[in-house]
Amino acid sequence: MFSKLFKKKAPEKPKAPEVMGLYLGGSFELDNLKLSLLEPSLTIEGAARSQLIQAVGEAPLDTGGTLLRFYTDDDAFLQVVLDGGLTENHITDVKLWHFYSTETIGSEQQWKSCVNTLISQPTYTLDGKVFKRVWEAVGAESPPVAVTETTYEEDEDISTTDQFMMLYEREIENDRVESLLVAGEEKIVGSNFDRCLVISTGFDVEPADITING
Repeated sequence: MFSKLFKKKAPEKPKAPEVMGLYLGGSFELDNLKLSLLEPSLTIEGAARSQLIQAVGEAPLDTGGTLLRFYTDDDAFLQVVLDGGLTENHITDVKLWHFYSTETIGSEQQWKSCVNTLISQPTYTLDGKVFKRVWEAVGAESPPVAVTETTYEEDEDISTTDQFMMLYEREIENDRVESLLVAGEEKIVGSNFDRCLVISTGFDVEPADITING
């Protein structure tokens, strides 16, 4: 009888973080005019103006900041970088990224080559366009930046991925830049490593360019 009265509640799962009105299961609209003017200069074509958030990623940064990613149904993610807190006042950068390609890495040798050589180069060429490395370290080498991302999905599944990333940029029209993110991603599925090379292209977004639905 007493065991029923004092039965412990199951611990609640951590909630996906929210910012700018963006949340798991929510949606947002992009400014159609601004995107229409910008899109001809970008690698992507036909980006959806309305996007549904299907997963949220959170990664602490060595600088003390936080990286939030709102993954959408357009093979994209809206990335928000914050410094010193998780409110609008702490936002330092907002970009919309679209996945360009994902390639599976099958062997340990390929993975080491990817992390040590492929991800970080002085320049990276994609579709004949040359992007220059942004994250430069002191000295001759600029290794990829490592983060661990926790991803929250709509079915309450939570997973963790180690990522080794490098950021590149190229100049486009009207004093803007297109960004390129090259990342080696690694997580354990069962008892095996699941590794891939992910390439995404993106561009800066102003909070005013985003309308939250609901």
